[in-house]
Amino acid sequence: MKLGLFSAAFPQWSLEQFLAWSAENGFEMVEIACWPPGKAERRYAGVTHIDVTNLTPAGAKEIQAMLKNYGLQISSLGYYPNPLHPDPDHRQTVIEHLKKVILAAEMLEVPIVGTFIGKDKNKTVPQNLEEYAKVWPPIVKFAREHGIKIAIENCPMIFTYDEWPGGNNLASTPAIWRKMWEIIPDENFGLNLDPSHLILQMIDYIRVVHEFKDRIFHVHAKDLMIDREGLYNHGVLSQGMGWQVPRLPGFGEVDWGKFIGALYRVGYDYVLSIEHEDRAFEGTEDLVKRGFLIARDVLRPYVH
Repeated sequence: MKLGLFSAAFPQWSLEQFLAWSAENGFEMVEIACWPPGKAERRYAGVTHIDVTNLTPAGAKEIQAMLKNYGLQISSLGYYPNPLHPDPDHRQTVIEHLKKVILAAEMLEVPIVGTFIGKDKNKTVPQNLEEYAKVWPPIVKFAREHGIKIAIENCPMIFTYDEWPGGNNLASTPAIWRKMWEIIPDENFGLNLDPSHLILQMIDYIRVVHEFKDRIFHVHAKDLMIDREGLYNHGVLSQGMGWQVPRLPGFGEVDWGKFIGALYRVGYDYVLSIEHEDRAFEGTEDLVKRGFLIARDVLRPYVH
């Protein structure tokens, strides 16, 4: 297993700055943010460390040479939009960019693209699954034709009242995953598993590892703290509003020894990619770096 990190927390850095710092600090793999250049639609989005809209074979070779120079591998190209957005124009725009990310992964010889299924937050799960059954088969087929695996992060994307009531990502629970793969059973279609989102939903993250072992392509290392005072005041029907607190590994509810032990036990041996969304380590570049280094030190004893 290798220790990695997601580049989205360093929006001001160039790709080479990010690679140099990652290598210097003992990371072995990097997950690269590949949003289209422009303004972010939310926190930790809109970050472009590889501009896939302009990537050429020559440019891909330059990036590969840079990676080799720093002794790093790309675990995944990351782009997390809403491909089931209710606005058809927005939906088409993000799907077209997702296809460009897939083509870039092929060019860079990166095996995985991490993304979201998306969701119309004002529709029911069955209604969203109907849309999913129309929208997603051609995307998965396109990725398969280019030798790329699609790893869907299991974040429900409900952090603010803008995302209320249903959240902006369908793929958040075991029941939904089973239905997703019933509709699209393709072997190149799986999970970018993040245990923090299972903590939020009171889902047994060890059982998930065992049940879905064949669909875990990539793992995000992020933690979640439950603010018990907030939970008391707002209750579970608030869907996390007022009590879910994203944290770096070691500062939340995930038992990383048990979680990583379960991954080893089922044969997962790829990457733990630290995803930094911890507000206690934001605001300055030094704080962001410090957060990653603390998470690295928490996880390092388990990663060999």
